[in-house]
Amino acid sequence: MTEQGLPAPESGLVLTHFLVVRDVVRSRRFYAEVLGGEVVLEDNPAIVQVANTWIIMNPGGGPTPDKPGISLVPPESDDPVTAFLNVRVADIAAFYASARAAGAEFLTEPIDRKAEIRCYMRDPDGRLIEVGQATGMLHGVFADPPAGRG
Repeated sequence: MTEQGLPAPESGLVLTHFLVVRDVVRSRRFYAEVLGGEVVLEDNPAIVQVANTWIIMNPGGGPTPDKPGISLVPPESDDPVTAFLNVRVADIAAFYASARAAGAEFLTEPIDRKAEIRCYMRDPDGRLIEVGQATGMLHGVFADPPAGRG
């Protein structure tokens, strides 16, 4: 990586997450304060390093020469979920309390799912973020299969 902390590997590759957001400042603050990230670049695009990955945020826009016919827009609240961030933590109770104190809104409190304890929150644009702590899976105990898949 660069001295500035930018996601620019000297060899190989690095995986980042690009999010189209409505309000760059609000989203940058969320990923820095709630997920404990470090702001690497303020804007155009905003980049926040969170643990071992980077969240890149921009307000989107129309087609460009390298992506003809494609427009980038933030999700709508009624959009079905097709992908989400998955955050793994060492202590979900501590993370949950800290994130709530920082303003995060969760769908439920953490729930024990046998393999893990997990809950979901949303970012400022409504994106789903799963937060989980491995528990049973560390000892060979996994979640029940979804209904109808036996």
